[in-house]
Amino acid sequence: MPILIREATNGQLVPRAVTKLFDSQDTPSSTNARLKAILLCAILLLCATLGQSQTSASSQQDYAAHLQSARSYLDDNRPNLAIPELQAAANINPDNAETQSNLGVLLYFQGRFADAIPHLRIALDKQPGLIKIQGLLGIAEARTQDFLNARKDMIASFAQIADKKFKVEVGLELVGLFTQNGDLDEASRAIAQLKRIDPNNREVLYAAYCTYAAMTEESMTALAQAAPDSAQMHQLLAHEEITEGNTSEAIAQYRKAITINSHLPGVHYELAELLNILQDKDAKEEAEKEFRAALAANSRDEKAECKLGEIEASRGNTKLAYAHFLKAVELQPGDPDAKLGLAKVLIQMNQPGTAQELLKQAIQLDPENAAAHYRLAALYRKDGRMADAKREADLYKQYRNVQEKLHATFKVLIKQPGEIHVDE
Repeated sequence: MPILIREATNGQLVPRAVTKLFDSQDTPSSTNARLKAILLCAILLLCATLGQSQTSASSQQDYAAHLQSARSYLDDNRPNLAIPELQAAANINPDNAETQSNLGVLLYFQGRFADAIPHLRIALDKQPGLIKIQGLLGIAEARTQDFLNARKDMIASFAQIADKKFKVEVGLELVGLFTQNGDLDEASRAIAQLKRIDPNNREVLYAAYCTYAAMTEESMTALAQAAPDSAQMHQLLAHEEITEGNTSEAIAQYRKAITINSHLPGVHYELAELLNILQDKDAKEEAEKEFRAALAANSRDEKAECKLGEIEASRGNTKLAYAHFLKAVELQPGDPDAKLGLAKVLIQMNQPGTAQELLKQAIQLDPENAAAHYRLAALYRKDGRMADAKREADLYKQYRNVQEKLHATFKVLIKQPGEIHVDE
């Protein structure tokens, strides 16, 4: 087993150094210092095991001398000169997995992937089960275009790597291989695992975006070829028009989809949502009709119940609004927006106690729900619970600021076609 550094958790000797190879914050000086520490530890431990070697006494002396020279060069932060000494030591005792793995790690870290691969492979052959070494080997093979072996080694190691950071690195490399080969289902499964491991990792999130975008494009192409004038194709085109900011074109595509198949799942609700954002009386009336059509097509459409509840509440029809929101909560108890809507109606119905409990539940489901914090702060203030009211008001301001920043960011990133200028 490669003797790089001893894990305190189980007493086994494993290559912990591999987990540090991809730190984006590393500098050349910190890199050299870490490698020196790794190999110094390796050299000291290897020297201690020379008595068990099957080589001759002379070879043992030469072996130790090369390790000592490597140590001296690493002391001077000269890893390029340490590599030949480790290579000479490996030539004397090629079956020593420790020497091979340390040499392979150092070569890899110098960017010499092709040179590192044979040493990492020997170490793995001599000591099967070196998970981190196998992961590192897979990455090196990918960098040298040996995709078949890279895939095999990274798949084998990815499932067993315990270290979060290195697992993410290997996983991202795997996603790249899968995507490059058109294996988008495999890429999606790997992304799902990575998101569970490190849900806020920006590289994982961007890889997820790229993977899902590729899957979307693939599905669009397949649908266009299989059923170019189907209701589903027009619904898909409506989504694309919305993305481009073409509201009128999106509405036209939804209407075409409904003409072809009025029972198409989700189409009435999607059209209604789009119409409902327009500041036009006729559009608002049509939106309500489409929300009701969505509910007629699917009596369990909780989102449509919520929208109809909002419409009735805006008209002052409290009882009807209450009925819609109550039904929505019954259909989907885990929807914080449904509970928030019901709480707002209950406040109008002078039932603050029940409303307060619903708001707490909504916040538990969605801690960043600014509107729920705002309503709860108001209820606490009426009850004289000023400390609780202040806490909720502060949380409201915090999450409201976050929402505003996100809105501003998306407004900059997603411009309407008419807002794009040539000089940009």
